[in-house]
Parts: sequence; C-alpha cells; structure tokens
Amino acid sequence: MEGKRVIGLAARDSSGHLKTGTEDVLLKVLFCGMDHTDLLQIRSEIHPPSYPLVPGHEVVGEAVELGSEVKKFKVGDIVGVGCLVGSCGECLYCDSNLENYCNDRLFSYSGINKDGTYTQGGFSSAMVVNQKFVVKIPEKLVPEQAAPLLCAGVTAYSPLKQFRDSDKILRAGILGLGGVGHIGVLIAKAMGHHVTVISSSDKKRVEALEHLGADAFLVSSDGTEMEKAANSLDYILDTVPAFHNLQSYLSLLKVNGKLIIVGVASKPLQFDSDDLILGKKTITGSFIGSMEETREILDFWAEKGLSSMIEVVKMDYANKAFERMERNDVRYRFVLDVAGSNME
Repeated sequence: MEGKRVIGLAARDSSGHLKTGTEDVLLKVLFCGMDHTDLLQIRSEIHPPSYPLVPGHEVVGEAVELGSEVKKFKVGDIVGVGCLVGSCGECLYCDSNLENYCNDRLFSYSGINKDGTYTQGGFSSAMVVNQKFVVKIPEKLVPEQAAPLLCAGVTAYSPLKQFRDSDKILRAGILGLGGVGHIGVLIAKAMGHHVTVISSSDKKRVEALEHLGADAFLVSSDGTEMEKAANSLDYILDTVPAFHNLQSYLSLLKVNGKLIIVGVASKPLQFDSDDLILGKKTITGSFIGSMEETREILDFWAEKGLSSMIEVVKMDYANKAFERMERNDVRYRFVLDVAGSNME
C-alpha cells in the first residue's frame, strides 16, 4: 500500500502520502464532518501546523485493505476515525481507556508520526489508520449521520455518560446550540433528563423546543429569566467556543451542581469563587472522548434511533461552508460528501 496516491483538499494545495503497517486499515473516505477546529487549524490560530495541511477528523469510510494483523475489521466494513490516530499505548491513561489524555496522543492531522511525517485528515479520498483508532459504524446508522458523532458526538457523550444511569430525572442545561450543543440536547433527552437550552438570544428557541425536543429555553441576556432559573439545574454542558463570563451560569446550578466545559475559549474565562464555595459547585472540563466512548456513542445513537441535524455538501463547497460556519449559518453540522465529489 505504500506509495499509493491520495487526492486531498488541503489548506494550500492537494496532496497526500500513505504508509501502512501490519495493524493499519486503509479506508476509502466516504464522508467527513466539518468542525470549527478545522478552520482554526487551517489559519494557524491553534497549534501552528505544517503546510500543506489536510484537515478533517470526523471521518467515515469503507475499509478497502487491511494489514496482516488486523482482526477487528474486514474489507467492506463501514468504519470511522475521529480526532485521534495514535497514543503511546503504555502510560496509565492508555492502560485505563483514557488515551485521549495521553501526553503523546497523535491527532488525525497536523500530528507528527514517528517517522517525522505529518498526519493528514479526512478531507481526502483515503486514509491509513492503526486499527486501535478505527471504529465500526453500526449498520443502523447512515454513514453521513455517523460522521459528526466521531468528534462532536463523543465530546458531548463523554462528560454526560456519568449521568446516564441516574435514578432520578436530572435537570440539564446545554449552553450553546451548535454542532456539539445540539447533539448534547439529543443525548441528554435520550437519557431521560429535563433539558434547558441556554442561548444568548431568542433566535434558536423554536429549533430547540420543536426540532430537538428540549423542555425549556433560557435567554442568558434576559436578567429576569436568568433570575427565575437560579438554582434550578443539576449540571450545565458548556459548549461555547468563545469567551464568556461563567458567573451568571454558575448561579443556575443547584448545590453540588456541575459546570462542564467542552468548548475551547480564546481568552481566560472568569467567575466569582464565592458562588462555587457557597454552593459546593464544580467547574470541570472534558476533552473529546476515548475510543471506548466513541464506540459507546455510536451504539447509543443507533439504539435510541437518534438523528443529528446536518447539511451535506460537496468538496468544492468547503470554503463557502467555512464562511457560513463563521456566521453561524449552519444547522448544525456540515458534512462533506467526499466520495461523491469530483476531486480530480
């Protein structure tokens, strides 16, 4: 398989290079989700990359060739690849199914392989990935629907799974209704929680309540509404990838409530420690999810019959999609139809 040519959509030009080993899976890319992180990485606004850069870390494809030691998959399987394609495999985190916290984790693109080459992502016709970081897509899931679950989905699921088996109906808050947020709403509802969507304006109220099935909608800029909702929530999943003051959201939590941050802000977030201390509240974070949790969210999604809101576009629409993403003009995830695009 070494030396096979891959046509990829990169930040500066199209290129790719494949190297395979005995545990590698060569997959033909079918669909790839588009994440805001992809745009930031292309622009070198986070983790300065090496160009040419092929982004994309919500990859669904067909296994077309397998290394000699690959036993988990067979040719023709529909498989997925998320944010990670490697880790050290030896540390406490890797041994505890927490490889997403390994200090030597290897990202799907702009990561450095052991041979010094850079990893390249799913805006490409093919990928080669170690079988440990490949998951089987359940037959019940439509491939394009599965793509956002490989990053946005597991990012929401990983912190929410701790509440999955609660013996009472929890009151959940989902802060921000974007790619991760809308999936968070669907997961929390499927877990039987009472879900309040928290947004800075009223624009998404109908979508939240009627399309996603949320139980309540709270406008954070409305002081009266926020005051009425004080001390009402067991947890808040904070998906906002921008600076925002945490203080007003902490006031919404009950005693022992948790504010879980999964959105990366460009500036330090602020809060008053008194509210934490007097309410025994917790601010915590969560980073994507493990491979085990990635398999879990796929199975959970299939079991519950859930459906995310996506817009499927061709590869030649990628730049326009990024422009719309910046304007928040997507409900709620772009997915590239890679195999269906003319990439010559």
